[in-house]
Amino acid sequence: MSLVVRTLSDRLVDIVRDRILAGTVQGNTAIRQDALAAELGVSKIPLREALARLEQEGLVRSQANHGFFVRELTAEEAEDVYALRLKIEPEAVALAAERADDADRAQAVAALAALDRETEARDIHVGAANRAFHIALIRPAGRAITLQLLERLHVLSERYVSKHLEPIGRDRRANDEHAMLLEAWLARDTDRVMRDMHEHIGHTLVDLRRQLAAATQSAA
Repeated sequence: MSLVVRTLSDRLVDIVRDRILAGTVQGNTAIRQDALAAELGVSKIPLREALARLEQEGLVRSQANHGFFVRELTAEEAEDVYALRLKIEPEAVALAAERADDADRAQAVAALAALDRETEARDIHVGAANRAFHIALIRPAGRAITLQLLERLHVLSERYVSKHLEPIGRDRRANDEHAMLLEAWLARDTDRVMRDMHEHIGHTLVDLRRQLAAATQSAA
């Protein structure tokens, strides 16, 4: 039996990450370490350790003599993250479809059901549910390094997913695409899985290009 020991810094990483990904802390916002440490009942030392780890994940940035800031959404980052997903994710999901056992398949079905509930409720955690669904389609491939890379990319994608779903009706299209993906995945139709996943990621990137360009223009 393995024993997983989670430090205070580990737990703080999860808490702050969840707040950033849920959009409760806006991009380019300074993280008030004194107030946050007081709210969480911790000292600033483990909080700074957690923020340093989140900087390595790409969610926050540090500025000398000014502390940590939540990184803003940018077109350049979206291009980078989604381009990498396009290169890696379709093949990984197709391999997972071939290798998935009954438990994996049940987990994928449950993950989509959870995502549909979050989307219908327009919950702030829809990004996390989207990430969980995609990871459920990837994990059975059994490629640990690929999984780690895609988990990191999906963390970086999560705030962009929330941005992508802002326009009315966008969530219905995403739901339809997810349902088609799962259908092909469960049928072990690897060619269709790869095609549908590539189109799904590509559609999101095209939409984000427009949204982020419009946001940049309105801010100018």
